[in-house]
Amino acid sequence: MYARRRHAYFAMMGTCIGLFVLAWGVVRLWSVPAAVGMCVVAMVIPPVAAMIANRRGPDDRWWDDPSGDPKSDEWWDELDGRKRPRP
Repeated sequence: MYARRRHAYFAMMGTCIGLFVLAWGVVRLWSVPAAVGMCVVAMVIPPVAAMIANRRGPDDRWWDDPSGDPKSDEWWDELDGRKRPRP
């Protein structure tokens, strides 16, 4: 899961850089408004890429989920100051 999100992030960021380079290296020679439009689209990509890269997948362990190791879970619960019901 992590590798797929990482690949999606790098693909989106590569597209962002490509849009900027094409906009001001090539497209601006024919149409400045089109180049500005391309930059506006490129400006929206990084926050979306960050959200995609940082979302939690169904198999990802979250910070407060039990790990399955009773000793480790007990230790973390003690540090956090909470009591978790034991099965």
